[in-house]
Amino acid sequence: MNFAERLRQLPSVAHLTALELTDATGAVVATIENRPGQAGSLAVYHALAAAHGGLITPQAAALGLDWYAEHTADALTHPGKHPNIDRLQSWARGQASYRVRLLPAPASPER
Repeated sequence: MNFAERLRQLPSVAHLTALELTDATGAVVATIENRPGQAGSLAVYHALAAAHGGLITPQAAALGLDWYAEHTADALTHPGKHPNIDRLQSWARGQASYRVRLLPAPASPER
């Protein structure tokens, strides 16, 4: 399954502005925003966290690399081009888990 097909299967992230990834001390190590160029990564990390108790574990990171499909191979060939994939590659080889903090989109004003 390619990345576009995978994204169609993942839950919507329309209700999110972003998500933050925090380490064991609670420090924010990365933020993924709901904007062009990052929305697909937001969906991937959101779905991984939902399936792994709110965490990106090494196992979740490895699964995420599968979900990124053809982009994972491109990230291996071009380090730094896909930082959200690079992060999962590193985390899949490690032992640490990272908490995902969801940042909801502002509520729409009632009309």
